[in-house]
Amino acid sequence: MILFGYRLPGMSSLLVWGLLWEIVGQSGLTFFVPPLSEVTATLFSIIGTAAFQKALFETAYAFLVGVASAILIGIPVGILMGKSRLLDELLLPWVNVFLSAPLTALVPVLMVLFGFGMKSIIITTALFAIWIIILNSRAGVRQINRSLVEMAHSFGASPVDAFFKIYFWAALPEILGGVRIGIIRAVKGVIIGQLLISIVGFGALFELYSANFLMGHFWAVLIVLFALAFTISEFLAYLERRVAYYAAKR
Repeated sequence: MILFGYRLPGMSSLLVWGLLWEIVGQSGLTFFVPPLSEVTATLFSIIGTAAFQKALFETAYAFLVGVASAILIGIPVGILMGKSRLLDELLLPWVNVFLSAPLTALVPVLMVLFGFGMKSIIITTALFAIWIIILNSRAGVRQINRSLVEMAHSFGASPVDAFFKIYFWAALPEILGGVRIGIIRAVKGVIIGQLLISIVGFGALFELYSANFLMGHFWAVLIVLFALAFTISEFLAYLERRVAYYAAKR
């Protein structure tokens, strides 16, 4: 960020928004937005409680398993779609439909099919993340220079060798971009699942705090959720920059 001709550190904008938050909270304009200092104090008071740690574990478990499932399924499917025109024509319309559709409407269906437990929450999380991962993996494969593939075939590379040594690495910048966006969408998926399917994890805390108008507690949990999502997103963005040369080399 540049202010009055001076380049400020990248996190400076957060300090500006934090100051604005504190001013609005101290002014007492609305009970819904308590001062940031109060939210921070509340966060330190609840972060060591058994209820918070249990909620964090349940949310992290559903999130990690859902994201891992989306990655392990989405990347191979996207690469195969980029390689095979037939598979691409069969699956692309459905991928676009689910990417643009309001997936929250599918939650009742998942509840009927898989019950009200953790399984449905994990599947909801995976569904929010997988479609953009598939599309980005497909886009990365379709931009590969055909000479790389022909060279692999000329050296006798098997389909498995070509998959892991050519397609995956050449499409890696787009794959990481899809994973990063998918993880952001998965955060929404896991919270929606915990609010609508089974009131557990952070979803249970949100429900409890909002019902009792404990807005300091509510925002404290929300900050933790945003911080975790932001940290993972920035780490993947760093990896994207580290492998950007693959895009130029292909």
